[in-house]
Amino acid sequence: MNWPIQVLRSAVVSGSFASAVSTFALLLGGVRDCRSAIAPVNAVSHWIWKDKAIYRSNASVRYSLVGYAIHHAASIFWALAYEGLATRHKKNPVPAITVGNASAVAALACVVDLRFTPQRLTPGFERRLSTRSLAAVYVAFAVGLALHDLYGARK
Repeated sequence: MNWPIQVLRSAVVSGSFASAVSTFALLLGGVRDCRSAIAPVNAVSHWIWKDKAIYRSNASVRYSLVGYAIHHAASIFWALAYEGLATRHKKNPVPAITVGNASAVAALACVVDLRFTPQRLTPGFERRLSTRSLAAVYVAFAVGLALHDLYGARK
């Protein structure tokens, strides 16, 4: 299999893990910060539904499913960078390097998402979550990126 296809396939897997783990952190942060688990996920759909999505606190297909789909796609996008870094170590993964790569990509995603992206295209959940919860989301994202490689390394 050629290199770009292999990286893309791996990014779908690691990005899906990262999406799932970070969505769990979003749900926990939502409960703690705005008394609605789904509110931070809904907020992501502001890309399509504008500010109405930021303030939506109950689950719906329109806001929740669209918000999760955007978050999942963005997770796979960032996983492409992770997989590009990880390619050299895939055959013999070193846990410290795997965690370092995942942490670097999550930190880059955080800085780009929250400092360099126009507000219209930010994740949106930063408008519903505390700084502590935001940190937990990006840490969870790093864990999710590394999870598949770390689990696979145990076999």
